[in-house]
Amino acid sequence: MSQSRKALSGLQMPCFRKAVLPACIAAVASSAVAQDETTVRPYRPALEEVTVTATKREATIQDLPFSINAQTQEDIQRSGSTSLEDLSRNVAGLTIQNLGPGQSQVAIRGVSAGQIVRDQPGVKEQVGVYLDESVISLSLFTPDLDLFDLNRVETLRGPQGTLFGSGSMGGTVRYITNQPSFDGPEGMIEANLNTVTDGEEGGHLKGMYNLPLTETLALRVVGYTTEYAGFIDALGENGSKKEDVNDGNRSGGRIALTWEPTDNFSITPRVVYQKIEMDGFNRQEVYNLYANPYTTTRPAITFDEREQYLLLDEAFEDETMIADVVMEWSLGSVDITSISSYTEREILVSRDASALTGSISIRPLDLDVASVLLPSNLLDTTDLEQFTQEIRLSSDYDGAFQWLVGVFYSDTTREYSQRLPTPGYDAFVDAKLGANTSASVANGFPADSPYNADYPFDLEQFAVFGEVNFDITERLHMTVGGRWYDFEESRRFTTGGIFSNQNDQVDDTTSDGFTPRVLASYDLNDEVVLNAQVAQGFRLGGVNDPLNAPLCEPEDLATYGGNPTYDDETMWNYEVGMKGNWGDFSLNVAAFYADISDLQATLDAGSCSSRVSVNVPDAHTAGIEFELGSQLTDALYLAFSGSVLEAEFDSTVRDVNGNVLGGIEDGNRLASVPEVQLSLSGTYTFLKPILRADDSWVSASVQYVGDRITQPGDQVSGAGDFTSELPYGGATGDEVTSLDLELDAYAILNLNMGLIYDTLEMSVYMNNVTDENADLSLDRERGGSARLAFATNQPRTLGVTVRKSF
Repeated sequence: MSQSRKALSGLQMPCFRKAVLPACIAAVASSAVAQDETTVRPYRPALEEVTVTATKREATIQDLPFSINAQTQEDIQRSGSTSLEDLSRNVAGLTIQNLGPGQSQVAIRGVSAGQIVRDQPGVKEQVGVYLDESVISLSLFTPDLDLFDLNRVETLRGPQGTLFGSGSMGGTVRYITNQPSFDGPEGMIEANLNTVTDGEEGGHLKGMYNLPLTETLALRVVGYTTEYAGFIDALGENGSKKEDVNDGNRSGGRIALTWEPTDNFSITPRVVYQKIEMDGFNRQEVYNLYANPYTTTRPAITFDEREQYLLLDEAFEDETMIADVVMEWSLGSVDITSISSYTEREILVSRDASALTGSISIRPLDLDVASVLLPSNLLDTTDLEQFTQEIRLSSDYDGAFQWLVGVFYSDTTREYSQRLPTPGYDAFVDAKLGANTSASVANGFPADSPYNADYPFDLEQFAVFGEVNFDITERLHMTVGGRWYDFEESRRFTTGGIFSNQNDQVDDTTSDGFTPRVLASYDLNDEVVLNAQVAQGFRLGGVNDPLNAPLCEPEDLATYGGNPTYDDETMWNYEVGMKGNWGDFSLNVAAFYADISDLQATLDAGSCSSRVSVNVPDAHTAGIEFELGSQLTDALYLAFSGSVLEAEFDSTVRDVNGNVLGGIEDGNRLASVPEVQLSLSGTYTFLKPILRADDSWVSASVQYVGDRITQPGDQVSGAGDFTSELPYGGATGDEVTSLDLELDAYAILNLNMGLIYDTLEMSVYMNNVTDENADLSLDRERGGSARLAFATNQPRTLGVTVRKSF
């Protein structure tokens, strides 16, 4: 066994434990120093042409006639990014709403329906997310994939419905992995250790190995494990306190095998596996039924930053397995590509719903006061199985006319369920409402669970798509494409328990249509390309869950109860742009206007403890985005990117009483996205080595995110004044908690320094240098009467990363 292979074999499972990560890092470093094989290319930030496959063909970013960003493996490593949220700092127009690992919401160019929560399984995503050729997006639960050994991450802005279908209205994000290589054995090990201010220590260990097995077979294996440092403290009964409750782990890997029996045929089967286990959520509370400044017979509590109140521990689990096969044939002038993909996901969201259940016990049920403190655990589970098949043919010859056609099929089964185990609850219900009341409303579900629901979904789709590219002149190029689609969705909604309606209903929805796209580009000269496009995107509609009538105040039931379904959402995007590259300076800029019809806006139905989606007839987003890079000197590279958006409703939706519904009024802002988002970064490469390194560099980046709102109604006058109307613990329920629901703008500063010694790279970094505590979204339980909180970001983090190539 070679020395580098021995280094790999010595860093296996024991290093996966956080307690021995420092020893692992030392082992990697000592092993690497002893070796002298290939040389890592010194890091010289430069303006280079990145090859992407955003049109399902290879092309450079500068050659594509629409707005796209690509973060390469080198960008990912130098920035220290470990998640899509980290990468978004340097991608204009890309917004990530962090609700915890595995629960982020993605928006591009301000196209947003607002916050989608865990119990809206029928809502479709507005941004498509792909792992290479396999679709992996799933409304709220977009997989938080590890970025190790990626070739690049592509962000395609604007509707991508022609090639990528439903869910790509705002755009598409694509994780592009490194494929097995026949060039020779190679590998990499990366170890990290970090510490979070007022939190725990975390770190990761990751490895990759590529091995040509024969002249026609090549294998690539990737494995990783990450320990997340907790930083949220949980207060509890009798003055107890648990520190850093939101820690967790992400582990997984992938294995791919490429077989090339001939020069014109290849097949690459692959398996990807990842599991996330979190012990809590990044939620900082400002009010809780059990913990607030107004109680007198219970201890009055005012929360500090990064604190919450729990009767039960919380958890999040996400286990994902993707198996896909890509086959490629080259038949002279025609290439054939087949992608078969199968995905299994099991997701568990386990929340402390004691305050929610307790609030209902007070009103409307008026149970004995002892019932209010019963621990109540809300379990949301999702079991997903999805099969997709795509076959496409594309031209492969020199000429002014090129084409691509394909068919796509998918069959998705999603089993979603909720349970609310609350031991001892039925006794209180029966004592108040009569013997056997709980059993009579159980509808076949378990005892002592006041709310239960099963939502099995089945979604089948078929599509035919194509694009043609042709050169009108040597400088003027056109692309025309379209997609015809047909969808069928069915679901059964069954509920039981004292909080439910005891529903049992079957709903079917269908949709079909055609989405076109026309693009043009003009080569002004060798440095500048002008482009324009008109494109349509779409998102499927669906069925709202019936409101939980037993929980609703009459006014909430009347206001939000008249929206049983919501229609498909469509968007026309109009865009012009310029891409310029002048050697040491590049500038890509685009201006766009998106006209949205039947926007699916998400609203909180207040006391009903439900969410509904309603169609807004007209809305728009408009703005400008830019990405500028400059090699100012041989040593200094600067990048500046940003977007300025206007995202507003163009029509007003009213309830049955003629009042504006949930802030959906002509001229009001769309939710979740900032009007201004800017990023400035710089890297200085030392021209003379320091600390005897072959290469050394320092970098800094600052990201500014403008103010936002979580839901459309948050911008209505008085929306931030909450009264629980729940007399409990000596509080009358008439006390007012006043919050500013406009989420303040914030800026995050990151610093990084690296040294390269032959095949060894070491970096030290500090993220969130100023320890900014940003409010990312508002979390309101039962309209705020049970709990009010904000999702928040990670505090200042200091870390070191060691990376060894061999």
